[in-house]
Parts: sequence; C-alpha cells; structure tokens
Amino acid sequence: MAAKELKTTPHDGNVREFLESVEPESKRKDSLELLEIFEKITGEPAILWGPSIVGFGKYRFKYASGQEGDWMITGFSPRKQNLVVYIMPGFSRYDELMSRLGKYKTGKSCLYINKLEDIDLHILADLIGASVQYMKNKYA
Repeated sequence: MAAKELKTTPHDGNVREFLESVEPESKRKDSLELLEIFEKITGEPAILWGPSIVGFGKYRFKYASGQEGDWMITGFSPRKQNLVVYIMPGFSRYDELMSRLGKYKTGKSCLYINKLEDIDLHILADLIGASVQYMKNKYA
C-alpha cells in the first residue's frame, strides 16, 4: 500500500499578503507580531503551508507505518477561534516555561492563544527557541 500523501504542503504563496487579510484587525496585528517573533528566533523565511499555516524551517519525518514526509520545524496559524502556535516536540519538556506563559490551552503540539496580550511574549519566545533547537538537534 502506498504511503498517504500529506494534505498540508508548503507553497510559494505570499505570507505577508495572507496575514494582511486576517480579520479582525486585532488578530491581524497579533499575526504580524508573531511573524516578526518567529523570523527573529528561527532565522528562517516564512513559508505558507496549506491555506493558513505560516511555517519556519523544515525537517524530514518517517513513522513506523512507513509514512514519511517533510514538515515545518515550527510555525503558527491565525484561526477563527484563536492563534495556534506549533511546538512540534509537544510541551512535556517545557513545564517551567509553560507555568509562566499566561492564559492558553494546548493540544499535542498546538498552543492555542486567544490574543497575544494574554501571554508573556518573552516566555513564548523562549518556548519557540527551545523547541526549534530541540527539533534541529533531533533531525540534524
């Protein structure tokens, strides 16, 4: 059986144009601020993955099932309900940072934030930086 193709792939869409179209204005401003934070931390160009994810860096994964592909090292998405920040290693190794971050929810590797003023941006930057370093070390 052939490996399943990923639905979310990188493309050459204009990241800034996408973020400038985000509504409401408060989410647009938060998204543009996240763009600056991620670019500074990763040193990577922003790339659109699928219709709504802004990703940075790339690594190659391979599951025990045989499925493999490329995925972003980190990124974010301005969703209707909230901002989603992708911390690919998950959150268990970052308990100390998470305890000081502010108001948020998490999924497996998704950090859900209503608005940036709900969190400490310095702690967010530390979290993104630590996760990027972990991913680079793991997939070097």
